[in-house]
Amino acid sequence: MSKQKLELTWVGKDVRPRLEPRILLEDPEQSYLAPHRVSEGDLFDNRLIFGDNLLALKALEQELAGKVKCIFIDPPYNTGSAFEHYDDGLEHSLWLSMMRDRLEILRTMLSEDGSIWITLDDNEVHYLKVLMDEVFGRPNFVVNAIWQKKFSPANDSKWLSDNHDHILIYAKDKAIWRPNLLSRSKKQDKNFKNPDNDPRGAWISADYSSNKSASERPSLYYAIIQPNTGEEIWPSRARVWSYSKERHEQNVRENLVWWGKDGTNPVPRLKKFVGELRPGTVPVTVWLHEEVGNTQEAKKEVTIFNPDNPFATPKPERLLERIIHIATNPGDLVLDSFAGSGTTGAVAHKMGRRWVMVELQQTAYTHIVPRLRKVIDGSDQGGISEGVGWKGGGGFRFYKLAPSLLARDKWENWVINPAYNAAMLSEALCKLEGFTYSPSDTEYWMQGYSTERDFFYATTQHLTLEQLQSVSDEVGAERSLLIICSAYSADPAMFPNLTIKKIPQAVLNKCEWGKDDYSLKVENLPKAPSPAEQAALVLSAKPPKPPKDRGMDSLFDLEGSG
Repeated sequence: MSKQKLELTWVGKDVRPRLEPRILLEDPEQSYLAPHRVSEGDLFDNRLIFGDNLLALKALEQELAGKVKCIFIDPPYNTGSAFEHYDDGLEHSLWLSMMRDRLEILRTMLSEDGSIWITLDDNEVHYLKVLMDEVFGRPNFVVNAIWQKKFSPANDSKWLSDNHDHILIYAKDKAIWRPNLLSRSKKQDKNFKNPDNDPRGAWISADYSSNKSASERPSLYYAIIQPNTGEEIWPSRARVWSYSKERHEQNVRENLVWWGKDGTNPVPRLKKFVGELRPGTVPVTVWLHEEVGNTQEAKKEVTIFNPDNPFATPKPERLLERIIHIATNPGDLVLDSFAGSGTTGAVAHKMGRRWVMVELQQTAYTHIVPRLRKVIDGSDQGGISEGVGWKGGGGFRFYKLAPSLLARDKWENWVINPAYNAAMLSEALCKLEGFTYSPSDTEYWMQGYSTERDFFYATTQHLTLEQLQSVSDEVGAERSLLIICSAYSADPAMFPNLTIKKIPQAVLNKCEWGKDDYSLKVENLPKAPSPAEQAALVLSAKPPKPPKDRGMDSLFDLEGSG
């Protein structure tokens, strides 16, 4: 029987936004850096981005592709409840579309040994699991961990009290991704004793039998002599010894077999010393609130930063500490595109990880910035601060999304947005064309590059034959240059080392222009084409022509030569 690929389907699945890759503009008034270094490990290149998170992800996609070690997101749970700081009640299909669009970009950002962690409750987690299988590949599913978010029952629950959330974990490539071990707890270390004063130190005793049966491993089914009673001790036929006769005799010689304090236990156990064990413990799939915190603890943490208007649905710092510890090492990059109250960035900062956060709501100003400033100052001694010995340091830069590159003038013509200066225009066009923006200090035409010999140049000028010849001569035969200009007066075939495009024609059909909000609201969704529109799109291979210039003296020469 042939295997069929199972996919989740929903209304509007085929409708996808055509995103504009915006540039980012720093707001120095909101950026914050420590006045001096606290340690050599201080990190200053962290970023908090205010704006629609889908547009922000698109803005970061090219730069961060393959560089993020851990993505944590805590998206709206789609419960139908109205939270103060964001809308959390979308129709099921719309929620899936919005998540899919974001997940596809997030996947490109993950490093090959990276992982993504998503918290949800029962409302959507099982649908998201199937969607994640589709986007990340079912073989890359790691586990569904359970977080005990509440420690007491809700007695007003109509059915069962909801005391847990899910954490879906996927790897970019599960074949190479490995979790970090957790440190042993003090409770675990207390189990190590030294009742026989062994000079090798404290130890614990472990089971001497295995999970193999006598039929599977007949050589491990044999009698061991109890040294004090002389009795033959046989294992169960369902669970034979873990060690061969030869290895058992070696264990006896090395004083590793324990028969109890008085030496009369009916079965042997193996002594294991602290130094012989792995440096930590393997993470388990059930996370109790005593270990990683709960919602009540999280609310206390965020109330300190904004007591008059605390964030409604925060996550505790200990929960993020567990995730970031398992998924990353110091210096790795952590990304959260649903930043909320900023817990991810605060914890990543204290743990010596680089971070990027995105937040659309005003909580970026009212909750996250004040919180991060206290973290950097060292005055935030709540959450995990004491446990990691946090003393402050480092910093972050605050960015906003630039407005759309194109805007309509009063005649409905597309023109370059008046808010753009020459540098912004060059950077935006670089990103649209897939180049890295990197202006040269010596060559005016070298504004970006795609390879060591391929460069980018944008100008609002109408380039003449003489100007193009001059640029071509400077570029030389061994290099190439993409030029985007308002118009040109020459045959491009004359310059084999130049590729010349006009604006707006070069960019007009690349994406949706002028749309600033793709947030999880019904009114922001792209409209599915009607049957008549679908038929027209099939019959027409050409996109609609831009409106003709009606005399507007703009940066665009729509009817220019070339």
